[in-house]
Amino acid sequence: MRKTVVFVAAAVIGATALAAPATAQQSTGAAPGMVQLNVNTAINQTLVDKYVRDAPNVALAKCEGASPTFASPVLTFSNYTPGPFMGVDANISADAAIKPGTAAGTYPLTVTCGGQTYSTQFSVPAAQVAKVPSGAAKAGDGSMAG
Repeated sequence: MRKTVVFVAAAVIGATALAAPATAQQSTGAAPGMVQLNVNTAINQTLVDKYVRDAPNVALAKCEGASPTFASPVLTFSNYTPGPFMGVDANISADAAIKPGTAAGTYPLTVTCGGQTYSTQFSVPAAQVAKVPSGAAKAGDGSMAG
């Protein structure tokens, strides 16, 4: 089983509430649709439309039409998987990876399928920078041990 399906299934197990983002908008036509990044879980209810660094991220959409395509200026997409998915009203997903050098901020995410386009905004947190302190105390070589 691929990580996309595992992630979605794991996110749903024991979930107390799954919410579609209020910011998802349909830009054309009258068919219902949506796009979002990630889903909430029972443990973390703040995952929708937030990129999580150092974790799997999944773009999800509900739309009709051929060849759904996700797009974002700061994400790349792979492993498109048709739904349905348990606990989230979506019929297509794709693994989402951040492009190197992406700064913290808010970015657009869209899905286009069959001439319909749906969009939302998602946030990217600042990257954690791990730095070894310079001038740290150093232990001796043991030559003075008695």
